[in-house]
Amino acid sequence: MCGMTEFYRDEFVSLYLGSSTEVLPNLPTGSVDALITDPPYCSGGISAASRMADPVKKYVHGGTKKRRPSFEGDNRDGRGWAFWCSQWLELSLRVVKIQGYALVFSDWRMLPLCTDALQAGGFIWRGVVSWDKTEQSRAPHIGYFRHQCEFITWGTKGGGKPALASGPWPGCFRYPVLQSDKHHLTGKPTALMSSLVECVPAGGTVLDPFCGSGTTLVAAKAKGLRAIGVELSEEYCEIAAKR
Repeated sequence: MCGMTEFYRDEFVSLYLGSSTEVLPNLPTGSVDALITDPPYCSGGISAASRMADPVKKYVHGGTKKRRPSFEGDNRDGRGWAFWCSQWLELSLRVVKIQGYALVFSDWRMLPLCTDALQAGGFIWRGVVSWDKTEQSRAPHIGYFRHQCEFITWGTKGGGKPALASGPWPGCFRYPVLQSDKHHLTGKPTALMSSLVECVPAGGTVLDPFCGSGTTLVAAKAKGLRAIGVELSEEYCEIAAKR
């Protein structure tokens, strides 16, 4: 199919190399129980120049020993980012089952735009979950509160009650970023993604259109769930496939 380059497949996981906006139109309607994804935030600065910088310069802390590949698509301004998100969210909407979930990561700068984009994409906004990165997160400047949390805007496809597979689940998760478990420049903890996939019923399927190093796929497979991942970078596809 156009835009579909299968990079890896096993009993549980299908991984496609390409753009999410090219791959999503080719996935079957109503084939996944949850969209769980961590797209580029485009949030690494307050000026156009800082946003255009390589993500390595924006997100790597001084003294970090392990070097990870950079990635594309992290240079949109706020309005462009919200419009782009609404596009791939609308494409994802068709693929998600009725009353299935959508969980989308963002940081404090992009959170208001993320809630708008989720609704513009056709999902019903249900709330916001916090991820507490613990006090080991990047040290703040004097006079600042620590930027210790990132956020997951969540919603469902269609009105009425969400699926009743299990829950309620926590509204805040506290997991540190462990360098031994970080395989992407902005990778999320495997334990965090394992907690989030709890919303998927047994035997269900998770979709991650920005799967990076494959942590969502790893977490889903470990719980016996099927997973579909899309990643633009061949280098990160290789990392995800090895994991």
